Amino acid sequence: MKFNLDTAELFIPDGLPEPEAMARTTHLAVAAHQDDIEIMACDGILVCYQRPDKWFTGVVVTNGSGSPRSGLYAEYSDAEMMAVRRREQRKAAVVGEFAALGLLDYSSGAIKDHTNKQAVQDLLALLEATRPGIVYTHNLADKHDTHVGVALRLIEAIRLLPPAIRPQKLYGCEVWRDLDWMIDEDKVAFDVSAHENLQAALLGVFDSQIAGGKRYDLASLGRRRAHATYHASHGVDETTGTTFAMDLTPCIQDPAKDPQELVAEHLGRFAAEIGARFKKLL
Repeated sequence: MKFNLDTAELFIPDGLPEPEAMARTTHLAVAAHQDDIEIMACDGILVCYQRPDKWFTGVVVTNGSGSPRSGLYAEYSDAEMMAVRRREQRKAAVVGEFAALGLLDYSSGAIKDHTNKQAVQDLLALLEATRPGIVYTHNLADKHDTHVGVALRLIEAIRLLPPAIRPQKLYGCEVWRDLDWMIDEDKVAFDVSAHENLQAALLGVFDSQIAGGKRYDLASLGRRRAHATYHASHGVDETTGTTFAMDLTPCIQDPAKDPQELVAEHLGRFAAEIGARFKKLL
């Protein structure tokens, strides 16, 4: 792989030659920051874990320089924090037995600039090399600008692929906004009950974020357990961990499908469900 930035990196945890490592990919996650993959794409990691026929590849688009920091990391410069976060992400790729890990190293500003096509080009090259069936990214209603920017750049890259080799599914997952507000018929619910120890280990690798002031480990595992219980009001719990996703596949099947329109449709159905309940009860 040759990326646009000289500082970008492709890491193969098990040392397999690059073409073979990439080609075995079945599930791909494209995230904005280091640790976003482990928060939002837990389903893909678990589905592929120790499965010789399924392999997970992760891609982190930005360099993570703007993360909050305190304690041990309070005095770290942006450059020092970027180096730490890159090491942590490599560790997570080893723990999760990823097929490969791409670190594209863009600034958040570059990703939010829709006229900058370098990230789109890099993502297109990764998609051509991996040809995954399932892709995870950020949901389009996320409240973090860089997250939504990554999702939009990814959709743009997938649309450049010939239809025959586009992913079968594209899922927009939870990080900075839960998706429990979506009506149940629209939610994609992933059962992430398995390997709670692995999930904790993957999240715990990112000490610069946890000890640095954000308990993403507790929050993410707690959200998964809460979703499992609150997903259905009239039935017993069927899982001990659930994550939700927004199905973004229509945006890659139909290039004319406006991503903003897709979100508006979900919001409209949510509003209609609330309105119908009031109409029934008032």
